[in-house]
Amino acid sequence: MGNPAPLDRASAVNGSVAASTGTPGNTPVKRSARLPRDERRAQLLTAALEVFVSNGYHGAAMDEIAETAQVSKPVLYQHFPSKRELYLALLESHLASLTALMLDALNSTHDNKERVQAVMRAYFRFIAADDQAHRLVFESDLINDPDVSSRLEVFNKTFADAVAGVIAEDTKLPELEAQLLGRGLTGMAQVSARYWLETDGDLDLEVASDLIYRLAWRGISRFPKET
Repeated sequence: MGNPAPLDRASAVNGSVAASTGTPGNTPVKRSARLPRDERRAQLLTAALEVFVSNGYHGAAMDEIAETAQVSKPVLYQHFPSKRELYLALLESHLASLTALMLDALNSTHDNKERVQAVMRAYFRFIAADDQAHRLVFESDLINDPDVSSRLEVFNKTFADAVAGVIAEDTKLPELEAQLLGRGLTGMAQVSARYWLETDGDLDLEVASDLIYRLAWRGISRFPKET
């Protein structure tokens, strides 16, 4: 009846201030501190990985990614205008990391036997260290999308061509035959490592990668000696 008493107005104002400052009785939305652009981008990609792996691409929502990163949606959209662009950026980031890891392993020695061992071990260690990234890359529900499949093909070709170059040099096989063997070896690494991941640690990583290395080396090492 009539206008609110001054005390009521003061209480309302104080309540608003409390809500914005986080005083007792209110639970403000947590927002992360201002970060340099590169750090913020990395933070958003980490949050996106968690949401994409948990829900799949189609089940993921930008709202949830922003909440997981503890940022506002406008901040998220400043860096990534759409969920698709965010997903592709995340995919490219992990493929770049995996490519660098594989090439480093391949170039770590001039002994081809040790090269095969290093590549297999590096691949297994990659998925052991970050199985979420591996699932995002190779088990995505967007795997048949042209933009996604083209990026995966660039990775597969880069990796396989590098292996094929070593094979061609060592065996003197024609380029096309060496490339086929390169694809076979990289496919062996991917398929076996993905299966190993599903065993949930029942088989030791070093034992698993060594088994695949020995299988691969016993095959490829014979090519210079056989006709």
